Amino acid sequence: MRMARVEAATRLVLAFNEAFNRHDVDAMMALMSEDVVFENTSPAPDGSVYHGKEAVTRFWEEFFRQSPQAHIEIEEIFGMGFRCVMRWRYTWVDASGAAGHVRGVDIFRIKEGRICEKLSYVKG
Repeated sequence: MRMARVEAATRLVLAFNEAFNRHDVDAMMALMSEDVVFENTSPAPDGSVYHGKEAVTRFWEEFFRQSPQAHIEIEEIFGMGFRCVMRWRYTWVDASGAAGHVRGVDIFRIKEGRICEKLSYVKG
């Protein structure tokens, strides 16, 4: 039973990342709970915190408007009970055409088959 829960959490986060890479906010939000909490990496050092599906939806819509080349490559992913940890490399192209990237980690919490918490941390 525990292994099935870990696998389900990992599959849910993989589906979320696939929707992210398509910039499909509706599909991303379909995987999140109504009371989701998202802690962004910016501004340093603590990042902004968004509470609830409506606020998180607005964040992602604006994020993709500002970063139309945004892409996450998963470097490693594993689950632990109701948690899933994903180590990633985020790439983008800025307004001047210059490519950039950062690496980081997301810690997800799953509740009733939905992502209810996404805590994001970045190197540097």
